[in-house]
Amino acid sequence: MTSNLFVPLHLPSGSVLPNRIAKAAMEENMAGHGQLPDRRLVELYRRWGTGGAGLLITGNVMVDAEALTGPAGVVLDDAAPVEPFAEWAMAGRAGGAAMWMQINHPGRQVEADMPGVVWGPSAVGVDLGRQSSRFGTPVAMTAEQIADTVARFAVTAGRAELAGFDGVEIHAAHGYLLSQFLSPLANRRTDEWGGSLENRARLLLDVVRAVRAAVSPTFAVAVKLNSADFQRGGFEADDARRVIAWLEPLGVDLVELSGGSYESPAMTGRPADDRTRAREAYFLDLATDLVATSPLPLMLTGGVTRREAADEALAEGVAVVGMGTALAVTPDLPDRWRDGRPTAAPMRPVTWSNKALASAAGMARVRVRLRRLARGARPAPHLPAALALVAEQVRRRAALRRYRAWLPVRTATRTVKENAR
Repeated sequence: MTSNLFVPLHLPSGSVLPNRIAKAAMEENMAGHGQLPDRRLVELYRRWGTGGAGLLITGNVMVDAEALTGPAGVVLDDAAPVEPFAEWAMAGRAGGAAMWMQINHPGRQVEADMPGVVWGPSAVGVDLGRQSSRFGTPVAMTAEQIADTVARFAVTAGRAELAGFDGVEIHAAHGYLLSQFLSPLANRRTDEWGGSLENRARLLLDVVRAVRAAVSPTFAVAVKLNSADFQRGGFEADDARRVIAWLEPLGVDLVELSGGSYESPAMTGRPADDRTRAREAYFLDLATDLVATSPLPLMLTGGVTRREAADEALAEGVAVVGMGTALAVTPDLPDRWRDGRPTAAPMRPVTWSNKALASAAGMARVRVRLRRLARGARPAPHLPAALALVAEQVRRRAALRRYRAWLPVRTATRTVKENAR
């Protein structure tokens, strides 16, 4: 099989990816003072930027300081300074990779002890059975709040370009706000944002239009979309096919396919049904089906650790192969593939019976590795999942105290500035 992994990809906007390997977004939870990127994120992305990937996509950056997926989330809004983000972008681009910022709003996927707001298309909470109380009770968004959120995405995208990023990826997967609007399970509205798929996709399409209008024509705009939610009655592959077709005329460059949500964490490798693969390229079967009709280049993320699996995805028509955990284990994996050098063994999945807890433990192990990489250390081999989860909870409590102290000050300062205008 001839590999096209190291062939450049020309995107519709005119931007070019040096090769077909992407560092996919992972939620680092490593914000420094003021919810800003600091030296740890800079050094982490500098390390990935010299590892041979053609594209680096940051972990999700929040468009609203009052709506974070976690207390150590990075925020880029109209009140955030651009300089820390410029340093972050420069570090990622140092080795020639394109650097994109993933931008996001969590919607209802906000833990109950977080300050701020918990919004959703409808007042339908996250259903995790006995663990549902971990998340706040969402309030159905008003038309004004929806319009304000669209504007926030555009502001964040414009400031990302100002900081020197090459593009943004709008997160509309994994059960976050835009994904919630797409899902008939979370979206019970009966107005112009609910009911038919056309109405449920309205918020995403409005965000894409606003973002494209806020950035230059050659600035890349991508969308991360679930190939399926893997929940009965949820967003399905045929829905994804239609949404991709609607995105094409709006100036989107690339659609990244993933799947699942907090309620059904297929993106962490827990097989959700017979369309997911238990070990590698979880969503390749669905992606192959969508490639046949997609007018846009597709990126596949989820479970790829071996070059053979990446080559298989490209052979099936996928344009870009995204990897997350594999690059937390071996940050220079693309260069190793190119040179034929050996790679480290992949991280073993967490196979606890509680899927939500297993997903959290798996992500905790990845974050421990990311912190080691940011310090210049070797990734810790075979870290026990339970130990990683406990360590993550300790860090989270400290970050939550800082965020609780920071948010009221930030909100008051912003209100004063708005009133002075």
